[in-house]
Amino acid sequence: MNVVAVIPAYNEEVNIKHIIKRTKLYVDQIILVDDGSSDATAYIARNMGVKVIQHGDNLGKAAALQTAFEEARKINPSVLVTLYANGFHNPDDIPAVLDPVLSGDADVVNGAYVTSSVTGFGTTFEDFGSRGKGQFFMSSGFRAYSSKTLEIFRFTKGDNMIELELIDDAINAGFRVREVPIKIIDPIKRELLASKRIGVVVPAYNEEKLIKATIDGIPHYVDRIYVINDASTDNTAKILDALDDSRLFVITHEANKGVGAAIVNGYKQALKEEMDVVAVMGGDNQMNPAQLPKLLMPIIEGKGDYTKGNRLFSTEYRGGMSGFRLLGNSMLTFITKIASGYWHVMDPQNGYTAISKEALGEIGLDEIYTYYGYCNHILVRLNAFGFRTLDVVMPAKYGEEKSTIKYGPYISKVSMMLFRKFLWRLKMKYMILNFHPLVLFYILGMAFIPVGVLFGLSMIIATLMQWPVSSNLLVLDALILISGTQFLLFAMLFDMQESDKDLRGSGSRSVEGEIE
Repeated sequence: MNVVAVIPAYNEEVNIKHIIKRTKLYVDQIILVDDGSSDATAYIARNMGVKVIQHGDNLGKAAALQTAFEEARKINPSVLVTLYANGFHNPDDIPAVLDPVLSGDADVVNGAYVTSSVTGFGTTFEDFGSRGKGQFFMSSGFRAYSSKTLEIFRFTKGDNMIELELIDDAINAGFRVREVPIKIIDPIKRELLASKRIGVVVPAYNEEKLIKATIDGIPHYVDRIYVINDASTDNTAKILDALDDSRLFVITHEANKGVGAAIVNGYKQALKEEMDVVAVMGGDNQMNPAQLPKLLMPIIEGKGDYTKGNRLFSTEYRGGMSGFRLLGNSMLTFITKIASGYWHVMDPQNGYTAISKEALGEIGLDEIYTYYGYCNHILVRLNAFGFRTLDVVMPAKYGEEKSTIKYGPYISKVSMMLFRKFLWRLKMKYMILNFHPLVLFYILGMAFIPVGVLFGLSMIIATLMQWPVSSNLLVLDALILISGTQFLLFAMLFDMQESDKDLRGSGSRSVEGEIE
């Protein structure tokens, strides 16, 4: 028995990993037809061991299905399963459409979303008239086809009629067609999104090439778009003036204040207008708007107060990130874990974030660092005031815009800032707002380790100069270093435990943001 699943996909990086992961449980092989995607869909699929067939351009659903069937016929599967990667099809329903074909009860099985008093599940299509046929199968693409049906399909209809044409071809050829119930899924959860006022802050500096595409791509469920023109010297301002979007609120800086200051000013305006959740999307069109619900929903559902993208979670999601950039990001991730106290957080430089109104009102926006390390600093302040932060896994995306950050000065400058803010967090969280002995462990560890290192270096120099060095001093130095290391490790352990307490109400450390 050889069961093959084909998945037509166009820009489906949001759902594709989950779709493939679950589909693999029920089939022997997966073929993905990437219909000219501009995102990471094909990259993720290949890294998961899926055979990928790519269209150079976006040819549409009908063409993608035709390519999928042609490719499948080459390997002659016993059953071919088709499902879409848009998140509405649940791969766990594959057995429901697969079993009637495997048992010989049907040649084609259609997964249907709806029933009525007239139509019953598990019946044959021949029981219905032509009117019922159209209503019954028009929109479903979740199907199973036996191998003997694969040669009869013509693919002459367009995208809107292709599913009905395939059913018509099967019936006209004398094959048995049945339907089974499947659950319709709304991966975006539109009702919940509509229940909250959502704002998006867009910092922009010299983004004349990409700012329009960024604004145009922001989903319709967003109530307000705050674009901060940070003293751009190109045509960004003119392009913003020409945009016809009633949601747009433009804030103009006469002098360049930095991305952190731009975001803070957007946050302040969002608070004035009482937005319930506020996201940040850069003006360089590198943040996929299809990922936005993954950031918003944990906050709307009460699982977290702040969500942020994480591009480092797996190799499937790190496409386009250079080795040098990955190294720098990993270094800052470790430093930020220590400074912020969020030991579960990765990729703290990721600026694709969302925050609740309550957190925005408490963290002290006027204190936020205005250089590129603003996102690291926000994590420190969120932890100090006890807010829950969650990683949301998503692919890296690098488009036309090139980073102007010089990583050497950037890492050194942000690292020094984080050390100062780390000391501030210890004072605020564990001395002013509460008290915890881990502060003493941190102080002793930070005192003993440098003293031990300097003491050891002095003895090495003395040995090189052929001066006598007592063995007792060596034992003392070892004791100082071991004690300092233990103090530091105990402090980190207690800090992790405190972070876990903050997270228990969220039920998760990181979020895939995919259908479960």
